[in-house]
Amino acid sequence: MTKSKFISPKIDYAFKKIFGSDQSEDILISFLNAIVYNGESVISSLTIVNPYNPGQVETLKDSYLDIRAVLNNGEIVLIEMQVARIAAFHKRVTYNLCKAYANQLTSGDYYLEITPVIAVTITDFILFKESHKCIHHFVFKDQESLSDYPEHELQLIFVELPRFVKKLPELQTLAEKWIYFMTQAQDLEEIPESLAEVTAIEKALTIANQANLTPAEAEEVSRRAMQLRDEIGRIKYATEEAREEAREEGRQEGRQEGRQEGRQEGRQEGRQEGRQEGRITEARALVLRLLNKRFPDNTAELNNLVEGLSLSALEELSDAMFELNNWDDLLTLLADIN
Repeated sequence: MTKSKFISPKIDYAFKKIFGSDQSEDILISFLNAIVYNGESVISSLTIVNPYNPGQVETLKDSYLDIRAVLNNGEIVLIEMQVARIAAFHKRVTYNLCKAYANQLTSGDYYLEITPVIAVTITDFILFKESHKCIHHFVFKDQESLSDYPEHELQLIFVELPRFVKKLPELQTLAEKWIYFMTQAQDLEEIPESLAEVTAIEKALTIANQANLTPAEAEEVSRRAMQLRDEIGRIKYATEEAREEAREEGRQEGRQEGRQEGRQEGRQEGRQEGRQEGRITEARALVLRLLNKRFPDNTAELNNLVEGLSLSALEELSDAMFELNNWDDLLTLLADIN
């Protein structure tokens, strides 16, 4: 396989190097102006807090809050790149936003000293299934009139990379060019002219060029990318394996129950109820297999928790399975489903 000329900005290590190093101020300014301010040059300068250090070696789990910056007007911006879903992701993003806002104030300080906080979260998965937009911008508004809250103290901005489908010749706005960079950098063979027109993007691609990495950095990027591919592959394999086993069990039990119901209430009604019960049995078997792999010491309790869940609840639990980090996440999710 031909080695990519540019590293993928979606790898946490690469993301920090491109957007969060000492040389990244103009890159981050351009990116934030594009995503937060629709391409207008609102931000003139910023300070990157705890910039990327090439000597740091972190685990994938440490990519919690990738970059933190303070703008020239004092506002705080939290920028995060998240490749895989985790449990209670929306709550975590909101918590980090509020925590950064509240932690500005210490004993004896005045509320006037608090500055607004903006959280920019880039995801390589779909968060908002009901929408087809790529960029989502949330602020406080009146529920009926949709009028803005007097102060934009807290803002949540999400960029869903899988939503972006434009090709290089179709790029028009600064935001589109930056998102194209995020999604396609690793597939480029050279810097396209339309991207090179934006000095900050050209500089970002220069930093992302494999030839400009130190041997240690190149090895770290390769290791991170391999870890991420292996983890995603493991999750997909385990899910499909458990799903196929559950399908077969569900088919067998569904046919048997369908025949029994058919004898009691009529063939047609039996088939319908049997199929429905079969789907529930299949879904329940899938969920139990996955949960038992995640929590092998809680088999008996898992059976009680899953028993009686509806088909829609079982499907929702199955979709969120690999977002669970611990037992408490599971209990919280089940409480929300019920």
